[in-house]
Amino acid sequence: MLGPTPPSIEPPGELSYMALLRVPGFARVVLGTLLARLGGSMWEIVLVLFVLQRYRSPSLAGLTVLVSILPGLAFSPVAGALLDRQGRVRLMIFDYAVTAGLTTAIVALSLAHRLPPALLLVMVAVLGVSNILSITGARSLFPLMLPRALWDRANGLDTSLYSLTGVIGPATAGLVVAGFGPEAALLVTASVAAIAAVSLVGVHEPIARAEPKGTLLGDSWSALRYVVRNPSLRGLALVFFLSNLGFGVVPVGIPVLVLRQLHGSAATVGQIFAVLGLAGLVAGLLVGRVRTDGRERALIAGFCAVEVPVLFLLAFANTLPMVFAIAAVLGAVGSLANVAIFGLRQRRTDPAWFGRAFAVSMSLNFAGQPIGSALSGPLLEHSIVVPFVLGAALNVVAAAAALMLIPKRQPAEDR
Repeated sequence: MLGPTPPSIEPPGELSYMALLRVPGFARVVLGTLLARLGGSMWEIVLVLFVLQRYRSPSLAGLTVLVSILPGLAFSPVAGALLDRQGRVRLMIFDYAVTAGLTTAIVALSLAHRLPPALLLVMVAVLGVSNILSITGARSLFPLMLPRALWDRANGLDTSLYSLTGVIGPATAGLVVAGFGPEAALLVTASVAAIAAVSLVGVHEPIARAEPKGTLLGDSWSALRYVVRNPSLRGLALVFFLSNLGFGVVPVGIPVLVLRQLHGSAATVGQIFAVLGLAGLVAGLLVGRVRTDGRERALIAGFCAVEVPVLFLLAFANTLPMVFAIAAVLGAVGSLANVAIFGLRQRRTDPAWFGRAFAVSMSLNFAGQPIGSALSGPLLEHSIVVPFVLGAALNVVAAAAALMLIPKRQPAEDR
C-alpha cells in the first residue's frame, strides 16, 4: 500500500482556477505537463504526415498510429506499478528524455535514407511504451496534489490545457511540415520534450512511494484485477473501447480526406486539428466550473451520441469549411466527456491505487483508438465514406452501453 493518502490540504475559500496554482508544486507540474502535451500533439499529426509524405501509404500511416499507442497500452499495468513504486516525477522525466532522443534518431535515419518501415515501426513502438509513463503519471499526480474540492477545477484545467496544446501543436506541426518538411517538425517535437524533462527537475512527489510487497508483475496483475472488479472502471473501459474504436478513423481519415479529396495542404490539416483543440479549450474551462458529481454517466452517454452524426457528416464532407465546423463540435463534446471521465475515475478509485488503476483504466479506455486507426487505413485506400460510417455505428452502441454498464452511483462496497 502507499502509506499516507493524498496530503490533507484545506480547501481554499474560493474554489477558483487560481486556487489550483497556489497549491505547492502544482504550477511546476502543470508547466511540465503542458510542454509534454504540446510535443505530443505535434507528434500525432507529424507522424501521420511524415508517413504519408515519405512512404505515401495510408495503410502504413494507420499501422504506425497503432504501434505508437498499442504497445504502451499493453505495458500499462506494469507502468502503473512502476509509478507507485518508483515515483511519478522521476519516470515522467525519464520518458521525456527518451522521447527527445528517439525522435531525434528517427530524423537522422530518415535524412540518411536508412529508415525502412520496419525500423520506423519498432522505434515508434518503443516510444509508445515509454510515453505511457508520463501520460499516466501526470493524470494520477494531479488528484494526489490537490484537495478533493478542487478536483473538478483541476480536471477542467487539465482538459483545457490538453485542448490548448491541441490548438498550438497541430497548427505548428502543419506549418512546419508544409514549410520545412516532416523531419524539421519532428526535431521541434524532440526539443519540446527535452525542455519538458528539464522543467520537472526538482519537483517533489506529493506522497511516499509504495513499499514493494510483491513482484512487479504481481502488482501489475493486481491492478488489472482491481479495474476489472470495479464496476465503474470496468464500465468506462467497455464504453470507451467501443467509442474510440469508432473515433480511430479521425487521426488518419481527416488528413487523407483533406489531402486527397479536398486538395488541402499539411498546413490545412494542422489548422483543422487546431480548431478541434480550441473548441475543446473553451468547453473544458466552462465545464470545469460545474460540479460533475452524479452527472458523469449522462455526459458520457451524450458525448457518444453526439459523435454519431458528427462522424456520419465527415463521411460526406465535401468542403473544407464543413470539416472545420465538424472539428469544432468534436473538440467541444470531447472536453465535456473528458472532465466527466476524469471525475468519475478519481471519485471511484481508492487513492492508494491511483497510479496502478489509472494506468490500466486509461489504457483500456483508449485501446480502441489505435485499433480503429489501423483498421481504417486499408479502408481509406478505397473509400472515405465506409470507415466514417462504421465509426458512427460503433458510437451508437457505445452510447447505449454507457447507460447500461456505468453505475449511476458508486456501489456501497466500493466506497
